[in-house]
Amino acid sequence: MVNLKKDVQFIKSVGPNRVALLNKLNIHSVGDLITYFPRDYQDRSKPKNICECIEGQEVLIEAMPIARMSEYRTNRITISKLMLRDETGTCTAIWFNQTYLKNKFEPGKNYRFFGKITNKNGILEMQAPAFDNEGETKNTGKIVPIYPLTRNLSQNVLRGIMQNAMDEVYGNLEETLPQEIINEYNLMELNEAIKKVHFPEELEEFKQARTRLAFEELLIMQLALLELKNKYAVDMEGIEFSKEAKMSDVINILPFKLTKAQLRVLEEIDRDMENKKPMNRLLQGDVGSGKTAVAIIAAYKAVKSGYQAAILAPTAILASQHLESFREMLDKFGIRCELLMSSVTAKKKKEILLKLENGEIDILIGTHAIIEENVVFKNLGLVVTDEQHRFGVKQRTKIVEKGQTPDVLVMSATPIPRTLGLILYGDLDISIIDELPPNRKKVETYAVKKNMEERVNNFIKEQIKDGRQVYIVCPLVEESEEFDLKSVVELAEKYKTETFNEFKVEYLHGKMKNKEKDEIMQRFKNGEIEILISTTVIEVGVNVPNASLMIVENAERFGLAQLHQLRGRVGRGEYKSYCILKYDKASKNTKERMEIMTQTNDGFLIAEKDLQLRGSGDFFGTEQHGIPEFKIANLFEDIEILKMAQELAGRIIHEDPLLELEKNSQLNLKVMNKFGNRIDI
Repeated sequence: MVNLKKDVQFIKSVGPNRVALLNKLNIHSVGDLITYFPRDYQDRSKPKNICECIEGQEVLIEAMPIARMSEYRTNRITISKLMLRDETGTCTAIWFNQTYLKNKFEPGKNYRFFGKITNKNGILEMQAPAFDNEGETKNTGKIVPIYPLTRNLSQNVLRGIMQNAMDEVYGNLEETLPQEIINEYNLMELNEAIKKVHFPEELEEFKQARTRLAFEELLIMQLALLELKNKYAVDMEGIEFSKEAKMSDVINILPFKLTKAQLRVLEEIDRDMENKKPMNRLLQGDVGSGKTAVAIIAAYKAVKSGYQAAILAPTAILASQHLESFREMLDKFGIRCELLMSSVTAKKKKEILLKLENGEIDILIGTHAIIEENVVFKNLGLVVTDEQHRFGVKQRTKIVEKGQTPDVLVMSATPIPRTLGLILYGDLDISIIDELPPNRKKVETYAVKKNMEERVNNFIKEQIKDGRQVYIVCPLVEESEEFDLKSVVELAEKYKTETFNEFKVEYLHGKMKNKEKDEIMQRFKNGEIEILISTTVIEVGVNVPNASLMIVENAERFGLAQLHQLRGRVGRGEYKSYCILKYDKASKNTKERMEIMTQTNDGFLIAEKDLQLRGSGDFFGTEQHGIPEFKIANLFEDIEILKMAQELAGRIIHEDPLLELEKNSQLNLKVMNKFGNRIDI
């Protein structure tokens, strides 16, 4: 069997320089290489007559040169032209700075050329075509894979490396799926699937290969989810909270009216809490839909039933914000709320831990600090985690274990299409707040090209002179070789010293220490900073009602769901709010995405479109959501495959909960390799 962990440098035609380039694509081993799948394919297998060629089409022609190649220089560029002819017409092949081709073609001899056709006043041209001698199939006469690349690595070189890898591994890969599954679902064998996904002879072969590999990838994810659920599920009765502790006690004294959606969700939670079965509920709601109010009312019921509640927030600033909201609504009921995070002094922490264990604290709000072993509750009954994708199942489980099967409420402002939510959060019941409070202002959204920068800057100045504050979000912290994008630090320097030197400008990025980040966010919240330049670290977080303008630099680099999250940082106060998306590359896809953002504020619709346009890997983002990026599956296109994989995973886990049977050994290995000890869904 082949060693998939072998360093990619040992593949034929990979030298030290190419190893560095492959490493940039996150290809380090043979296994990484053969699972680096094409992003597209060009069908170079079926030739066309020249007379059939249409402007803009990529086509294969079989033709002969009429004469020797001609060359001329202009502006330091050497242009080479070759006149071609078949039985139906003529076409000119053109290359730039490819002088080595001068004596490559013999007049009167047949060759194959593949490239894009342009029609210039009735004269057909093909720029920089790939070509072969008649009868050769190095570059033509077949379906050719197109891979995502990095600078200085060409398609031809990567294809050659991939072919060498295939020669080495084909027939030697150990089958990962039990034979009965392959037969039941009529799947292609692994060796064949890997070969055909890279080098299919027919597009139908590629489809079958892709189905097999996507099925396996989705099956592994589902098995990991179910295995984890089994591992941490506790077959015990939960808490039956008191019917006398009425949520209406809080609802009736609120200074605002709850939406119908909030009331519906509270009914579901109330039912769960009064039931003996432990609540395990995901609460999804768009930015600003009022999830915190729901959490506060649920915590009230837990406390009035004689239990404590833990509220887990992803950032210190958000935890502090929650404390304010909880105290504001619950102080009048004599409910004692406290804050625990890493910045708390040792003396204060000791005092909090003692009070918590004695039952003198009813609701503990905090960051990851709550998960630590020395945090002991007297009688934990309810666990609320805010922004689920920042906390994995394991972290959630650690805090749940601090009580006797407490009820769990998981909140997320990241809208996920409903079908997908049911599958990804299979262990949770789902509640959705699909309505915004009436006082929530619609954020006016505009997408503008970079050439409107001066107008945007003038608008920023107007907003600040009116007493408002502004967010400016950038996609990168450092200059990238791949994308010439302004970094946060550079932009901040320019804005501080030049563009907005009369205003208070600060910057924030993920590489800063948490204490420093929290301090800057607090100063922004207090109005001491007028312009905050930041990476997406502000995506989840602080509530600044005075911030009325969100500028997103290089908006084409963000997913729609992420742009929607960022937009949700403004429009939280009484002032009219705006979001300006500045974009650079006006591709069809970018225009379509910018249009969606300007036309709708519906997070679920945006999530659906995002998944459709970008695929699941980008949609979830490995770092943020803990779901390893899919290499070939697309959760939007492959929903039917996903359903089959989910049904099969259920059967496998029912028969073999820990994947210990011999026939499942390879599946178990795949789950471990993919998720290891970092499974964090």
